[in-house]
Amino acid sequence: MFSQPDNICFEIPDWVNEYCSNYQASPELNKRVAFVITASRMNVEEGSGGPFAAAIFEKGTGELVSLGVNLVEAQRSSMLHAEMVAIAVAQARLATYDLGSASAAGYELVTSTEPCTMCLGGVLWSGVNKVVAAARDEDARAIGFDEGPKPDDWIKSLNDRGIEVLDDVERDSARSVLQMYKESKGHIYNSRKR
Repeated sequence: MFSQPDNICFEIPDWVNEYCSNYQASPELNKRVAFVITASRMNVEEGSGGPFAAAIFEKGTGELVSLGVNLVEAQRSSMLHAEMVAIAVAQARLATYDLGSASAAGYELVTSTEPCTMCLGGVLWSGVNKVVAAARDEDARAIGFDEGPKPDDWIKSLNDRGIEVLDDVERDSARSVLQMYKESKGHIYNSRKR
């Protein structure tokens, strides 16, 4: 007899809520980016996932709405990239699938590394109207991650949909987390090696 789960859920690591409780809202972009990069480092140090983190903030005020970390291996789901987790938590917290309708000011996604192919799609449908990325796609690829067939003009494609993009914000700091992960022999989890 066929049987599948009736309910699919994921758990946020215990350290995340405590880390978030120490966040002070800031209109300074570099502080928000540093907060996310530190979370990516902590995710590795705590052994809860890969070297990626992302957060949703209110634009303008810098209020934190959600923090997501990479949970792919820990929770055995290829969908649980940091950006997807941050988006899902924000949507649950705000009780809407459309973050574009939840605030007049709008929301931004700050991510420790540019969105991969899957996360780029998630951004398009989430309703966020700004993306801030630290490390580049090529930085993740350099240590062995497969970011998928993302278009070269991904920034323009988001801009054309009314989504502002800033990249290379605190790139060196984010890249150092990726290098730390590689040097610590962190598992590079690709479903296929090419």
